[in-house]
Amino acid sequence: MNVTVPPDYKPGKDEEFMNPKMVEYFRQKLMVWRTDLVQESNSTLQQLQEGGIVEADIADRASIETERSLELRTRDRARKLIIKIDDALERIDCGTYGFCEETDDPISLSRLEARPIATLSLEAQERHERMERTHRDD
Repeated sequence: MNVTVPPDYKPGKDEEFMNPKMVEYFRQKLMVWRTDLVQESNSTLQQLQEGGIVEADIADRASIETERSLELRTRDRARKLIIKIDDALERIDCGTYGFCEETDDPISLSRLEARPIATLSLEAQERHERMERTHRDD
C-alpha cells in the first residue's frame, strides 16, 4: 500500500494510533536517519583509509590517534543505532511498531518523535531502569 505523507504532517493524538499515514511518517523518519548515519559512516571510513599518520611530532601523532579512536567509537555507536533502526523498520513491516514490547500498550507519540527506535513505553522503560539500578547495587 502506497501512502503519501504531506511535508507538514505531524502525528496527532486525535487520529487513530499507527494508522497508515502515521506508520509511513515514522518509516520515512527512520529511513532518513539511517541514510544519514550510513553516509557519515562511509565518510569516516574513507577519511580513515586515506590518512596514514605522517606527523613527525609525537604529540601530533598522539592527538591524531586520539581523534581516530574517538571517531571509531562514534562509528561503533552509529553501527549499533543502524541495527536498532533496522529492527524498528522490521517492526513496522510486522505491524508491531509503536507498541510496547512488554505491555503491548501504545508508546506515546512524543516518545516516538524523540526516540523513533523506542521499544518500551516510558513506564516500562523506567521500570527496566529501576530494576537495573537495583541489581547493579547488589
